[in-house]
Amino acid sequence: MGVLEFDSTADVKIPRDPLLQVIGQDEAVRIAEISIKQKRNMLLVGPPGVGKSLLAQAVSYHLPKPEHEVRVVHNPKNPEKPFIEIKNVSQIREERKALKETEGFIVNPSDVPAFVSEKLGFRCRKCGFLSKSSERACPNCGFPKNAGSQSPFNDLNSPVQDSFRVHATRKTLRGEEVVVYEKAGEKIRVFDQETLDKIESFKLRLPRKVIIPLKRNNFITATGASETELLGDVRHDPYGGHAQIGIQPYLRVVPGAVHEAHEGVLFIDEISSISDIQRHLLTAMQEKKYPIIGRNPQSSGASVRVDNVPCDFILIVASNINDLQFFLPALRSRISGNGYEVLLKSYFEDNKENELKTVQFIAQEIQKDGRIPHASRSGVEEILKESRRMALSIDKARNSLTLRLRNLSGIVRLAGDIAIQDESILIEGKHVRQAIVKSKSVEEQLKSEYGTLYKASGGDYQSTSEVQKEIF
Repeated sequence: MGVLEFDSTADVKIPRDPLLQVIGQDEAVRIAEISIKQKRNMLLVGPPGVGKSLLAQAVSYHLPKPEHEVRVVHNPKNPEKPFIEIKNVSQIREERKALKETEGFIVNPSDVPAFVSEKLGFRCRKCGFLSKSSERACPNCGFPKNAGSQSPFNDLNSPVQDSFRVHATRKTLRGEEVVVYEKAGEKIRVFDQETLDKIESFKLRLPRKVIIPLKRNNFITATGASETELLGDVRHDPYGGHAQIGIQPYLRVVPGAVHEAHEGVLFIDEISSISDIQRHLLTAMQEKKYPIIGRNPQSSGASVRVDNVPCDFILIVASNINDLQFFLPALRSRISGNGYEVLLKSYFEDNKENELKTVQFIAQEIQKDGRIPHASRSGVEEILKESRRMALSIDKARNSLTLRLRNLSGIVRLAGDIAIQDESILIEGKHVRQAIVKSKSVEEQLKSEYGTLYKASGGDYQSTSEVQKEIF
């Protein structure tokens, strides 16, 4: 499909694979494919808005689903040193199966002994008629259910209000066993001896807390994260973890981004924003596990420590060229030693193929926004013109299209908003031209109004239009 061979961007097919949605960065995409297959780290260098975060998300999209769940287990001998428990998919399935078996089985009130259905409020003692337990009197004879005596306090002491569970015994081939019947709405749940034994075994397990669930997002962003957000912490307990009124330490453990990214991608944009804690990130990368400790010395969690918390992730770091000086050399060396440094392009050649890729990008942004109409042929042509202008004015690149796509995306959305105001079913060329004017930065607007930023800042309060009036 040529650039002009469509009625609107609604006709443009958008690939489902996020890697194919990254346009103009063919070399970076090729390296990303290697990173996915070989579990390599990546350093993405380039100006803002060229697709660094989209590329990182595309890597996580292709990774297999996490296969382990991480739990913190209470340590009864030393509560401030909880254990770590890691379960794989098959073990979790077995646990869930065993837990489901402790739920008992549901039967009808007619399937249990008469005295049980009477005590649970289903059967009338006088006539034996079965009805809903919510009915206080028998609908057949009108006799109050479970009316064991004619005491004036019978309505307060009635078993109907209190009997939600009945314990009984029954004889089997193995001998006599305990059976528990429990009200479950208008049905009865039955727990036999085997089920009760399983429930008891579950009660004997040490209490635990899941800190990294099996079903989780495998793309974690830690841009500008604090030490606590990146590395985890232990919440403060004003009662100091007191056995009776406090909260046990294992319940107060909070994982950090390095732990949540286990088996996934940890993405950090603007690496200079975490310059003070890059050394901790280096340790987590090297060891593939990092302890969670209380980081506030004034907190009751300061003495709590959980060792061997797994954090095996792919690290993708994005940086502007000017911020590379703030990159910890040891961390950068670690990335390049087990990964790739990738320089992203800010423009590409203006040809038919790349025009089509830019059209695809326009269609993607409209679809992602979901609140603006598609662009017509004239709207697309105007956006392509602006793309060429941006490549020339910002990067001094002739016969090129820009890859600073965040700026282009802003124009697409603004043009869409203008089209909505005009009640237009498509983004037309006029809407794009208006959006280009309205999308100027404050500095550009000041220069247009005052001539120079110096005059705008107070050097000369006369606007350009006022000066022109005085001259003419």
